[in-house]
Amino acid sequence: MSNRELDAAHISDPHLRESYERCRQLNAAHGKTYYLATLLLPAAKRPYVHALYGFARYADEIVDDLSSTLTEQEKADWLREWGQSFLDDIDRGWSDDPVCRAVVDTVLRWQIPKVYFEAFLRSMTMDLTVTEYATYDDLYEYVYGSAAVIGLQMIPILEPTSPEAYDRATDLGVAFQLANFVRDVGEDLDRGRVYLPLDELALYGVTREQLEHRVATPAIKDALAFQIRRVHELEERSRPGIAMLHPSSRDCIEAARVLYCGIVDEVERTDYEVFTTRATVPMRRRLAVAGPAWVRAVRARRRYGDGITA
Repeated sequence: MSNRELDAAHISDPHLRESYERCRQLNAAHGKTYYLATLLLPAAKRPYVHALYGFARYADEIVDDLSSTLTEQEKADWLREWGQSFLDDIDRGWSDDPVCRAVVDTVLRWQIPKVYFEAFLRSMTMDLTVTEYATYDDLYEYVYGSAAVIGLQMIPILEPTSPEAYDRATDLGVAFQLANFVRDVGEDLDRGRVYLPLDELALYGVTREQLEHRVATPAIKDALAFQIRRVHELEERSRPGIAMLHPSSRDCIEAARVLYCGIVDEVERTDYEVFTTRATVPMRRRLAVAGPAWVRAVRARRRYGDGITA
């Protein structure tokens, strides 16, 4: 993270600057599309978005690290202790944790409700104990905490002009997560999990056992197509919310919408071969989205500045 970004965000404490930089590194290493979109924001907003991503990624690492020597119980204990310590740090107003220090600062500066982080931690704990979901309603409880609240945490930083922006952010966050579930069916099976509602799979005659065979049968392809339609429905429902953000924030979220939801378009393009091919948005598509968005973002910064506008 450049000193210019930290200076623009009025982050002067050396320890805080180190923490924000660590969060930025987590974002750059693990959230390449997300990181690219973040660069479209004014410099003063980027550190705070990096902090929120760093928190989510830091927790996710211990849950999903397949090479970890920790048992599931040890992971659960670590997550519970680390999560409770973070929540206590919010109440205390500061943190000694090298990642959470920046996150607590972000929460306090932007008055982000603590309940969003509590919901996130609950979902991370579910990943250690729940391996499948009977219905979409069951899955939604997990998705709300694992994805929707990430968007809700960001909304204050993006400076909404209408309370409805929070509902639309929820839709977009859920769409992002469901798109990942469609793409990652095989990888999730490696972790012993299925994130496709079992009752909806059953509508197409698909069972978990058939997924375990890792062959994209016509029935499985039809079931995936159903999930993709839901992603697009949520995406469309979310789009008005982007116009409810400050103009300097819109291009970031619009680029993220196109690229993240574009994952399922690539799944369709590969004929739903989710067990043998990991769908990714091609670089030419990323550049086609990022290039014009960058031009618009530069124009917005010229008009509104590179700082906080509210």
